[in-house]
Amino acid sequence: MDKMQKTIIGKDVIESLTTSMYDDPRFVYREYIQNAADSIDKARRQKLVEDGNIYISIDTEKRRIEIEDDAIGIEKGKVVEILKNIAQSTKQKGVDKGFRGIGRLGGLGYCDKLIFETSSQGEMEKSIMTWDAKKLKEIIADRTQKQEASAVIDEVTIFEIGEGKADKHYFKVILEGVTNDILLDVGCIRQYLSMVAPLPFKKSIFSDKIYQKIKADNIQIDEYNTFVNTEQLYKGYKWYVYEGDENSHKKVDEVIDISFFSENDKNENPLYWGWYGITTKIQSLQKINFARGFRLRKANIQIGSDDTLLKLHKDKRFQFYFFGEVYALHSDLHPNARRDYFSENYVCKEFESKLKTFFHTTIHKLCYDASKINSAVKEIEKHSQVVQVYNEKSKTGFINKSEKEELEKKLQQQEEAKKKAEQTIEKLKENSEHKPLNKIIERATSKIETTIIPLEIIEEEIKEKPTFRTDKLSKLNKNDRKFLGEIFTIINNVLTKDLAENLIQKIEEKYK
Repeated sequence: MDKMQKTIIGKDVIESLTTSMYDDPRFVYREYIQNAADSIDKARRQKLVEDGNIYISIDTEKRRIEIEDDAIGIEKGKVVEILKNIAQSTKQKGVDKGFRGIGRLGGLGYCDKLIFETSSQGEMEKSIMTWDAKKLKEIIADRTQKQEASAVIDEVTIFEIGEGKADKHYFKVILEGVTNDILLDVGCIRQYLSMVAPLPFKKSIFSDKIYQKIKADNIQIDEYNTFVNTEQLYKGYKWYVYEGDENSHKKVDEVIDISFFSENDKNENPLYWGWYGITTKIQSLQKINFARGFRLRKANIQIGSDDTLLKLHKDKRFQFYFFGEVYALHSDLHPNARRDYFSENYVCKEFESKLKTFFHTTIHKLCYDASKINSAVKEIEKHSQVVQVYNEKSKTGFINKSEKEELEKKLQQQEEAKKKAEQTIEKLKENSEHKPLNKIIERATSKIETTIIPLEIIEEEIKEKPTFRTDKLSKLNKNDRKFLGEIFTIINNVLTKDLAENLIQKIEEKYK
């Protein structure tokens, strides 16, 4: 039997592991931050650092990006093995955040030169591994030459030793000649990382509540001090709801409470833990609220995007009714190579099943009950609006008898609608076992109490003798007032409300 032909891995695999793998070029920041976080974890365990920091420098003019950590670094003798070889990671699956050994290649598709610079504690030198990304792209683009991936890598990489300091321990990634403008947009990158990176919450009453619950439930959430051009980053939650766009938006609602949820696997091992914000209305959040949606996280790094968990909802709209996070805790929940979801296994299926049940029951019911409350509040507010109009007409006078009768009929109808709305709220309050809904009812009730006009005032005014606007026109006799009343009716029927009122007022001023 002939010997089997040697397997060849072509140069195109390098492209597949860089630009072709991801839809969003900003992923390179996530990958390098993930590697820095793993390094900081090791440095913490070895008591080399207390906190550990990640520094990102974006120089738009020089088209240069640097991502550096002050953690453990890489020993000189291991640099080539770790930084040149592909998919030969020494990290542990289920323990470290990255474990496939391909994330560091991400920058190759978006710069002319990719440089790794590092030094370990006690070393007097720094190690420098340089990838000529521009040359690499030219080799891959040349379809006349068939080359193996390993040979191409040897051709585009250089390893050097430079002078260092014994007390310096760090790892730095440098992208020179950045070819993608998005990666140089400081504001865009800050916003992206505020939802993707393993950052702390900015201090607020709600973040304090989240941290207290994390401590009470004995949950570990990894966080790392991360800076972009010296400005520290925090998670992007503002705790307010806006409508509009980037150029023109307004605040329309706010978070009033935080609710928590969690689940264990069949062996009682922690499966996931999460929180979500309760707003006063529980309604769809527009895109201007960039932190919207239940965000899936593993090791506090976002998996996928804002719509990753959409498929688990009974009503997909409800994914974007909340600010919230789902922290995957189980060690067997492994992010796939693209980090847009988990690799399929039995734990992933159990995770999906239990989270789906939570979305289909608790979240689904909360959204529908909140909708009932919103509708009830609108009916009560509409009643107050009709009452206000009636009271004003009672003082200034009705245009004619027909207007008065129509308004009284509308008032009666709205009174019945108000009673039904109040009964709806009371029924939901009595039957609710969910603290979030009670919070919404409490806020809605408080709002109603400050805006509603007491019914007894209405009833007292209804009993008064009706006054028509023409009755106040003392310069006119009875017949003229009656005729003018008919004119007022025509004006009111033909013109818009504002124009009709303005014209009638002008006529009144002349004949009072």
